[in-house]
Amino acid sequence: MTWLRLIFFSAALATLASGATVKGLIQLADSRDSNVRKKSDYSGVVVWLEGAGPATEMKGRTVTIVQKQKRFSPHIIAVPAGTTVSFPNFDPIYHNAFSNFSGQPFDVGLYAPGTSQKVRFTRPGVVRVFCNIHPTMSAVIVVAPTPYIGISGKGGSFSISGVEPGSYRLRVFHERASEQTLKALERTVAVEQPEVEIAAISISESGYIEAPHKNKYGKDYPPVIEDRSMYPSAGRTP
Repeated sequence: MTWLRLIFFSAALATLASGATVKGLIQLADSRDSNVRKKSDYSGVVVWLEGAGPATEMKGRTVTIVQKQKRFSPHIIAVPAGTTVSFPNFDPIYHNAFSNFSGQPFDVGLYAPGTSQKVRFTRPGVVRVFCNIHPTMSAVIVVAPTPYIGISGKGGSFSISGVEPGSYRLRVFHERASEQTLKALERTVAVEQPEVEIAAISISESGYIEAPHKNKYGKDYPPVIEDRSMYPSAGRTP
């Protein structure tokens, strides 16, 4: 039977060498969001593993946040530092994506329908994205110093694959949780097996207070939004 144990042990080592899978379940509590309360929608929570070494930077990778029907889609993404994010404008009106919050500030300026702007994010942190024209548009980009990132699905499950063996600090971001709440959820994770199951993570939204944001100039948005379209109005010629 010794040779059987050696075979199984060797197979486990080979699987671990190709990268382990870290998975778990997110639960949201004390929420006022109707999707959480009525539909048990626990999606959009970012989980990542930080190692003891320097930040990992990804080069040449691009992901997309679409602007369509006056919305950013997807609303939340998580990327390793060094990733470029493209902001194509699929609306028939102008947009101006920007961020002046913590994270990496940027301003792509006003740009026309059918065009796109790109921003490379090199600084780890949480980037809250808005449109300088439309106050209801918002998105979140979590820039992590690691490639080991997962986002919870509707049922709350998340999975991080390809994790090298070692000890990591598990960190969590949820846009409707306070910094103190998220800090308390951090824990050490030892990746020593091909599959690591994290105990369920329960996040309370009780300390969350939604604050209105200003435009990129630090001023209130006008009460009436005048959309600028590149298309002629009906009955008019270009």
